[in-house]
Amino acid sequence: MGLNKARMVLSARLASLLRGTALACAFVAPALSVSYAQTESELSSSFKTNPNAKMVLQANELVYDNDAHTVTAQGAVKIEYDGNRLVADKVTYNQTTSRMLAEGNVEIVEADGNRIYSDKMDVTDDFREGFVNSLRVETADNTRFAAESAERSNGEITTFNNGIYTACEACKKNPDRPMLWQIKARKIIWNGTTKTVRFERGRFEMFGLPLAYLPAFEMADPTVKRKSGFLFPAFRYQEDLGFGVRGSYFWNLAPNYDLTFSTTAYTQQGFLGEVEWRHRLENGSYNLRAAGIHQMKPGEFDDYTVDQESTNRGMVGSKGQFEINPRWTFGWDVVAQSDKNFSRTYGLPGYSDQTIRNEVYLTGLGERSYFDLHFYKFNVQESVLPGDPWEINSKQPWVLPSIDYSYVAPEPVYGGELNFDMNVQGIYRESADFTTTPYTRLAGINGSSGRITGEAEWKRTFIAPGGLVITPLLALRGDGIGVDSSFNPGAYPGSTVDVVRSEAFRAMATAGLEVRWPILFSTTSATHVIEPMAQIFLRNNERYAGQLPNEDAQSFVFDATSLFQRDKFSGFDRVEGGHRANLGIRYSGNLGNDWALYALAGQSFHLGGVNSFAEDDFVNVGAESGLETARSDYVAMAGLSNSKGFSFAARGRFDEETFDLRRGELEVQQSWSRLTVSARYAYIDAQPEYAYPFDRQEISGSASVKVAEHWNIFGSTTYDIVSETLTNASAGFAYDDECFTYSMSYIQTRNPGENEPKHGIGFNISFRTLGDFGTATQQ
Repeated sequence: MGLNKARMVLSARLASLLRGTALACAFVAPALSVSYAQTESELSSSFKTNPNAKMVLQANELVYDNDAHTVTAQGAVKIEYDGNRLVADKVTYNQTTSRMLAEGNVEIVEADGNRIYSDKMDVTDDFREGFVNSLRVETADNTRFAAESAERSNGEITTFNNGIYTACEACKKNPDRPMLWQIKARKIIWNGTTKTVRFERGRFEMFGLPLAYLPAFEMADPTVKRKSGFLFPAFRYQEDLGFGVRGSYFWNLAPNYDLTFSTTAYTQQGFLGEVEWRHRLENGSYNLRAAGIHQMKPGEFDDYTVDQESTNRGMVGSKGQFEINPRWTFGWDVVAQSDKNFSRTYGLPGYSDQTIRNEVYLTGLGERSYFDLHFYKFNVQESVLPGDPWEINSKQPWVLPSIDYSYVAPEPVYGGELNFDMNVQGIYRESADFTTTPYTRLAGINGSSGRITGEAEWKRTFIAPGGLVITPLLALRGDGIGVDSSFNPGAYPGSTVDVVRSEAFRAMATAGLEVRWPILFSTTSATHVIEPMAQIFLRNNERYAGQLPNEDAQSFVFDATSLFQRDKFSGFDRVEGGHRANLGIRYSGNLGNDWALYALAGQSFHLGGVNSFAEDDFVNVGAESGLETARSDYVAMAGLSNSKGFSFAARGRFDEETFDLRRGELEVQQSWSRLTVSARYAYIDAQPEYAYPFDRQEISGSASVKVAEHWNIFGSTTYDIVSETLTNASAGFAYDDECFTYSMSYIQTRNPGENEPKHGIGFNISFRTLGDFGTATQQ
């Protein structure tokens, strides 16, 4: 070795921590960031590493050149520093120029998973300027840059020369096949300060074919979730609105609040303006939204509708939710609009449902308790004019308030579980909700009403010799009710209710016993459990049935799922009284050939006292329910399934004398690797006193098939058998892969009795990281 040059040859996988190489490797990690603009620290102006991190260098040779002031590692070079890794054929560090040059099959893997490939990489030690040749970048979130070269200046701007950007993966079978989509540009400029990516003299390509020329196009860094700018346009079509194009501008005022301005231009109705304010605070968030339009052609809507009669229309809405502490939550969801159908007609997101529930709420969850306070106001969005006999919006109540509280005692009481429940309900309604044909049915009284309910229940389970499970139960409930209404049901012919009590106290005491005997049968290939069950409840009669409002117990279905419920009413306004026994048998099995089965069948018996389900009330909730007789209808359900995607379920209620079907449902589904089909049939016998004078019967089906990789075709239909009406039919197809989504669908709807169906089409196109746009239809 001479005095001017010293060469040191080290064996493979030699680890070194010399000053020069440590300085060189300290800039390996920054070099990675120069090349890419995707992750949280991508191409950032300051790359932070752990100053105490140790570097490990592995190479076949390590050469020191004292004359040139260089250190060269060559031959299978691998450098690891602070979670980052560089692999190259050769790495040279110049102590004079503070440059590090990596050459030959350079691959860099950042700590966050980004991968950068290049033939040659050259950067300065302060990372303010750099140059990379033949660059290819693959990021942890599967977005990609490629360029002939890249330059970095002033520590904040990176320029990719003759660059390509895409979020698609190359075809594994044919890597030379063009990307599904990509943007090619003479220059791709990333600004680390403004967090933008700018494409100059570029073009957008799909499958290698240019579709659009982009002289200058700028977008936010794909990882930037909040940045001011124009959003992708959206499209919509509806027969009475025309074709609409929606443009939006997002104004990012601060990291925690923003404004969005939108305008939708409809060919028939003009311009719909919208604005939304969103604000996120430390313990929650809220938004404010407003929309309005001056309708150019209201005559395009159906005659005698609020849509046609209204010219200037608008709404104001707000939603919010805040955590007072980890156990308590406060929130609201309210809307006010110029007429009752504006938001639904124009399909405003979040407000287009037929029924809007305005609410303010407070909820709390303890270790063994729950509290819920709600104030409600229901608005039904309908097109009929105010005062129309079919109008239902004006009959919707204010619920001021609804309170639920539940508490379970932490320690056993006489060996059993003790729990308390409370419900408070206050209701105000401007107009009574009632019908008189063919039966008078009072769904809600005008004026105000209130009720407070408290209930305590104790039960304990014993297991007797032989596996018999015995559960005794005691319950005590009290209701206080007050009513202030001018409604007189006795004035209407055929009314089953003569008077509405202004006040009442109702008490219910229950003593019950449940007995179950699960019996296990097993073989080498299957197991079966048969469980006979019996319940008996002794109670006093329900007081004032048919003389008190029924607001929350109007929906009632007696089937196998409700057979063994102590109180089968769905709400607190009615309470089941009288003595009753429930008998049934339950079965579950697992067969060795991968099949699982279940079944339940039984019947309920009224033993004494007054049968609550045979008593008339304001909505005749128990009429033709199957429980109004001393011996109820039979109820049953059964099902089977396997792990290969097949499932079948059947539920039914059968007349106790003739065994005729009163209510039935059949559901079947089969899923294969590429095809999924399902069908459902439902039948409900007529219940004239319950406001359903005709049988209800319909059949529906759906199917989805994967015709090729990423391609799906789907469809569904619903047919009303009674009216012989195809109420709903839809079909469409979709493409979905890692970087692109496209779907198109056709929808046809028609209500029973309507002569002409309504049609709609919709499509959606989404380019990952670029944006999406499409249409929406509102029926």
